[in-house]
Amino acid sequence: MNEPQQKWTETIEADHSLFDLKLKEVWRYKDLIYMFVKRDFISSFKQTILGPIWFFINPILTTIVYLVVFGAIAKLPTDGAPPILFYLAGVTLWNYFSGSLLATSSTFVGNSTIFGKVYFPRLVTPISIVISNLMRFSVQFLLFILAWAYYLTQGKVHPNIWIIATPFLVILMAFFALGMGMIFSALTTKYKDLSMLLGFGISLYMYATPVIYPVSSLPAGFKKLAYYNPLTGIFECFKYAWLGVGDFSPLMLGISTVIILILLLIGILIFNKVEKTFMDTV
Repeated sequence: MNEPQQKWTETIEADHSLFDLKLKEVWRYKDLIYMFVKRDFISSFKQTILGPIWFFINPILTTIVYLVVFGAIAKLPTDGAPPILFYLAGVTLWNYFSGSLLATSSTFVGNSTIFGKVYFPRLVTPISIVISNLMRFSVQFLLFILAWAYYLTQGKVHPNIWIIATPFLVILMAFFALGMGMIFSALTTKYKDLSMLLGFGISLYMYATPVIYPVSSLPAGFKKLAYYNPLTGIFECFKYAWLGVGDFSPLMLGISTVIILILLLIGILIFNKVEKTFMDTV
């Protein structure tokens, strides 16, 4: 008797189109994304004394340092916003972006053991990293809200309708970190010293981003260049929305959106190409 032909539920092929992003397949593995997010979040508190309190301590200490160095000593302007709140807003956003970018950039190298044994859409890993960092951002954003509410009762901040754009700003930051992280993750499979260069580059990039200063304080020439920094529109919109200060325009945010979406697409395409052969170089 002829044996019944086996029907496979999954077919793994090395050859597929560069533009086949397999987003439907990623959605099917959403439970795995949840497991990775849970793992990353729990591992952050293992063998720690203060646990989640560290998420509050980091922005508080950083804000104090900025307040002393850039506020009291360098006397950088804050466009009339309370300095503590101005720096706390910048720190909260920057921590999420830089943390997501650094973690995503080591996707291939950091998960090579898992990738070599188990099949799942590789895009699941960087997505889970961005989401797990979003949970940390939520904790630090709560700290910002508490400080903001205090100054609001004092009449020292003047929020506006742009507050409703906050979720969109966070998504843009996530997309930017995801896109750039996947690009660097692909590059570091061949050039491992780029991981060290990235850490240094992110530190410098912070000073090219309006984290500790407003765009309005820049000379005209630098102000035009700042518009093409994808984070400029995000940071200025956030501060304008919540604090009522800053040199913000919708055009600035539009430029950021276009650049970030292009970089995200490039990152996914490069990630999609490198995932086929990265085990040969890691």
